[in-house]
Amino acid sequence: QVQLVESGGGSVQAGGSLRLSCASSGYTFSSRSDIMAWFRQAPGKEREGVAALRPIGGNTYYADSVKGRFTISRDNTKNTVYLQMNNLKPEDTALYYCAATRTARPLEGSTYNYWGQGTQVTVSS
Repeated sequence: QVQLVESGGGSVQAGGSLRLSCASSGYTFSSRSDIMAWFRQAPGKEREGVAALRPIGGNTYYADSVKGRFTISRDNTKNTVYLQMNNLKPEDTALYYCAATRTARPLEGSTYNYWGQGTQVTVSS
């Protein structure tokens, strides 16, 4: 059983920062094709791929909307990925959730098999 648990969401003012964590269990990174990612979805909007990372290899991928502001990283000893979010904007407000799979197109949610429950990020102007 694969379980993903997000944490670190909260409310911040525009320009602030948050660090999200996604801890995985029941899964061991064993292939260069393994991937974990962060997605977000705001009410009335489609799910959006935010950032993705291959724990083995370290390849990273970012949505254009967050490049230069968000950084995805990993701690392989803990099977955990992080999303450091800086210079947050009101449009970043969404439910953020992590996902994982053995192989995927990095920012395409339909290719992921496992999903966390999400953590809310709210950015006020």
